[in-house]
Amino acid sequence: MSLALRILTALGLFIDAGVHIHLVPGYPPAAPGQIGQGSLFLLEGAAALLAGLYVLIRGSRAAYAIALVVAFSGFVAVVLYRYVDVPAFGPIPAMYDPVWFFEKSLSAVAEGAATVFAAMGLVRSARTRQRVNAP
Repeated sequence: MSLALRILTALGLFIDAGVHIHLVPGYPPAAPGQIGQGSLFLLEGAAALLAGLYVLIRGSRAAYAIALVVAFSGFVAVVLYRYVDVPAFGPIPAMYDPVWFFEKSLSAVAEGAATVFAAMGLVRSARTRQRVNAP
């Protein structure tokens, strides 16, 4: 069960990374003094890739916690910017995109699934640790 959770969590994060990296060329570079949406997509892709590798290799509580944060933050961002027209703030651009297209839907499903699997792995690793530390 532990190996399956690690693989499924990593798979969701790898899909997330692949989609974000694939979409980068479609976004213009940032205006001076700002961060472009393409740059944010590269950061999300890199974070998802690294978190996926970490959970796949280690499967520790820390790995699942990082995977949970990366997957959940990506899921919240895609849903938020789909339904809410958040204005630009600081160097972060406005990224409102009120349509679902294949890559966006795939990313949201992968991030949501990775969130659930990472949470399950985190709970499971905490229970395993409690049993090991029990007298």
